[in-house]
Amino acid sequence: MNNCKDSFPIQRPFGTYHDPSPLWQHKLSRTNRDKLQQFVSITGASEKSALQALKASDWQIEAAFDVFYSQPQPKSNGDMRRLEELFNRYKDPYSDMILAEGVSVLCSDLQVEPQDIVTLVLSWHMNAATACEFSKEEFFGGLQALGIDSIGKLQEKLAFMRSELKDEQKFYEIYNFAFGWAKEKGQKSFALDTAIGMWQLLFAEREWPLVNHWCDFLQDRHNKTISKDTWAQLLEFARTVNPLLSNYDAEGAWPYLIDEFVEYLYDKSVVDK
Repeated sequence: MNNCKDSFPIQRPFGTYHDPSPLWQHKLSRTNRDKLQQFVSITGASEKSALQALKASDWQIEAAFDVFYSQPQPKSNGDMRRLEELFNRYKDPYSDMILAEGVSVLCSDLQVEPQDIVTLVLSWHMNAATACEFSKEEFFGGLQALGIDSIGKLQEKLAFMRSELKDEQKFYEIYNFAFGWAKEKGQKSFALDTAIGMWQLLFAEREWPLVNHWCDFLQDRHNKTISKDTWAQLLEFARTVNPLLSNYDAEGAWPYLIDEFVEYLYDKSVVDK
């Protein structure tokens, strides 16, 4: 039986124009309407969900992404079936893992290069133990947390994942994740060439002006593996010491290698002492 309200169409005065836009849209400023449209475009969220996330974050769009993606995503049998199909497309035929060849196919489907930094961000979301590998648990867990069950949805999420690199705290987490992710299995340190490649990739996002001098210094004066402590301390150095070194404290608790780097910059007249 039909609901009684459905039996009585709403009467409007003859000639009255009906604006189909929700009333709340008229109360938004143009800037906030633009943010709403941008949020919907990037996340695929409904306008209602987008509005809730933006209001909860005081209309700070980066914070709104965090609010939206921190909400639990529904996991139906259909979701799981689609994830299974997606995983099987990329998994190795001889193991229950996605290995380098499968990751390469995944990148091709996403229309990104395997060395694109967004693959590192995706691996961070999956908490992947090793570069160019995803276990089934990592793959399912990461995509479920992002609310993704198809390659199209994953492609739509790439813009959001790139934006995460601009967030100070997330960049810090991704940077430190990269050490364990990119180093060789069973090794405690980074091979120097691997470390240099990762620094150039990561600091291209943060635009640290001294990154190339740092890499040159390592090749000229160090030429050894990079420890986890050095990896972590360099980010702290890049975040807290300005490129002219005017606030560098020679008595600070920096690793010896960073102190040597500072002397190298003085010796090369990159900065004035």
